[in-house]
Amino acid sequence: MKKLILVFLVFISFVFGADKAPELRIGNQPYPLWAPIWAAKELGYLDEEFKKVGATYTWNLFANGPLVNEGVRGGSLDLGIMADLPAIIAKSVGLDIVIFANFGIGEKALALIVPTNSPIKEVKDIKGKKIAYGKGTYAQHLLALLLNNNGLKFSDITEINLAAGDIPAALERGDIDGAVIWEQYISQLTVPGKARVVADGTGIKLGNSISYIKRDFAKAHPEVLVAYIKAVQRGADYINNNNEEAAKLLSPSFKVSPEVLKSVFSHFEYYTKFLPRDIAEIEKVKNYVLKEKIIRKDIDIKEFITTEYLDKAGI
Repeated sequence: MKKLILVFLVFISFVFGADKAPELRIGNQPYPLWAPIWAAKELGYLDEEFKKVGATYTWNLFANGPLVNEGVRGGSLDLGIMADLPAIIAKSVGLDIVIFANFGIGEKALALIVPTNSPIKEVKDIKGKKIAYGKGTYAQHLLALLLNNNGLKFSDITEINLAAGDIPAALERGDIDGAVIWEQYISQLTVPGKARVVADGTGIKLGNSISYIKRDFAKAHPEVLVAYIKAVQRGADYINNNNEEAAKLLSPSFKVSPEVLKSVFSHFEYYTKFLPRDIAEIEKVKNYVLKEKIIRKDIDIKEFITTEYLDKAGI
């Protein structure tokens, strides 16, 4: 009798489980690097595309990429949205994930900034200065490139590990001499004249941002990834074609004025596909973190990045 009841319960669980809509647990960050998915959410594109495939999603916010990685590792997330460097770290330490969609590039959306009245005029002037950045974020890579290109090393500066959201106040208080930081903070500080850019990623770092997914989720629900890509691309198209409207729509999400957000948008190219330059850039970042022993295990970027779901989405 007990065996019969157990078989019955397993059968019921199977039947009802099969009808359950797949749920994508998204780990996002509140920065305009990923503005297309914010637009897709605000405009209902995510809901529309997910409804077409009978799926749902949850929206979970984190302060940076490393924290999103922890959510994926802990089993509370399926999809991570972040810059290239923390995604590479996640893969190297054993997360079974694949990068399946791009967000575009932003060479000017990552920069070394200093207070407006700072004596620092060029990168070489930061020698001996207190420079803040988030360790494990893509800001670390830009700082490494800037230092190397100017004959400096990390040992030539005083490194201050700060979350992006804490940097503006630290800069205004004079706790630090400069910082490598991303948008929206660059425009938030430079548009009103509180800070100025000493150098950005132009010509040395594309500043890719990506979406990665757990491999088992991708295999089980490819249609959900296609729906996600279509929604994000619609969001990118909306921003690219309606810059002023998009700035008004999304300024509350990022807690900045539309004027500041228009400046932010001018620093990005938003798109979901992977161009050869994007893959080459991510490879370059991987080589950097491997050389610096930030990661101990090499990874195959061509295996890590898949265009399968972009192809299915017609991108």
